[in-house]
Amino acid sequence: MGIFQIVGEEEIKSGQSTDIYFIRTEDILTIEDKNPAVTVEITASSLCNDWGVFCGLSDALNLLEGLDIDVYAIPEGSVFYPGEPVMRISGNYRDFARYETALLGMICHASGIASSAALIKICAGDVPVYSFGSRRQHPAIAGMIERSAWIGGVEGVSNTSAPAGIPLAGTMPHAYVMCFDKPADAWNAFMRHAPPEVSRTMLCDTYCDEKREALSAARAGAASVRLDTPRSRKGDMRSIIEEVRWELDVNGFTDVGIFLSGGLTAEDVLEYRDIVDSFGVGGAIANAPVVDFSLDIIEIEGLPVSKRGKKSGVKEIYEFEDGEHLLLPAGAVPPEGAKPMLKNFIRKGQILSLPDMNKSRARLLAYLEKSA
Repeated sequence: MGIFQIVGEEEIKSGQSTDIYFIRTEDILTIEDKNPAVTVEITASSLCNDWGVFCGLSDALNLLEGLDIDVYAIPEGSVFYPGEPVMRISGNYRDFARYETALLGMICHASGIASSAALIKICAGDVPVYSFGSRRQHPAIAGMIERSAWIGGVEGVSNTSAPAGIPLAGTMPHAYVMCFDKPADAWNAFMRHAPPEVSRTMLCDTYCDEKREALSAARAGAASVRLDTPRSRKGDMRSIIEEVRWELDVNGFTDVGIFLSGGLTAEDVLEYRDIVDSFGVGGAIANAPVVDFSLDIIEIEGLPVSKRGKKSGVKEIYEFEDGEHLLLPAGAVPPEGAKPMLKNFIRKGQILSLPDMNKSRARLLAYLEKSA
């Protein structure tokens, strides 16, 4: 490790970042000359919601590239349900055993973020949502957080380490406003000097009552006003937003929008979407609960097996046009009108294709639209 307590790419890629029991397992199996041909599946027995969004496949494939294995997975951005295998790996067990820790970490975290972002997008309806939460996690994974949020459907992200092609969005911090003698000076400077493509969204709750600062910002030319601390006043957030909207409207600023941020949850987004024009969501996306995936052997030397609580044998997920899923044993007669979801992504260690994050995002949005 360097000056920061983070694991480097080479250590991850070589399988050195793993749980110690995998090293001991590998050593003992080597001594005993055991390296059975196995097939494993990755599933989640339960989810925070009724469904999840599969994400993190790109990292997973890059991790597993070069190992003598075959990998099947559902496409990134696909919706999955409890018990459905999102990934299947076939090979000799010792050849990939130590990679389980990193593999699960990659898809558990990324899928949790994408799933939460998707839920919040559903709650928001047509109101734009932006990912503002990368500061709630270690900067080493900022790119993964923003990529996962993007696949989950947000309209933009705040962190400059986001993968190229994801729109960057942000307003201004309270500290910026406080560097000026008064908020109006900060807003006027922003109007003059911010790049022309940047929305003139002014933070309007630094010192004074929100509606007073919002009116002042509107007079300075704001396209929208951002409210970030209404919850800290222990007041009725909806009443505060309604007051701001009323005063803007009666003073002729009906075209000035309201951008809401500050500790928002999915429930908040659902509650305020009728009176808010944009949401900035932080921890509810970046700190989302991980998807509790597990990796289990379901076939040894071609014979179906399973540990307690799991279903043996290779399986296939079939998806119907309306988005419904059906899980069947591999080799069963496919149901009419449904397509198999698991695709071959690695053959004998060679990556056949890598996910495109924009196509992954489009896949999810299309599914959510037809399932609405």
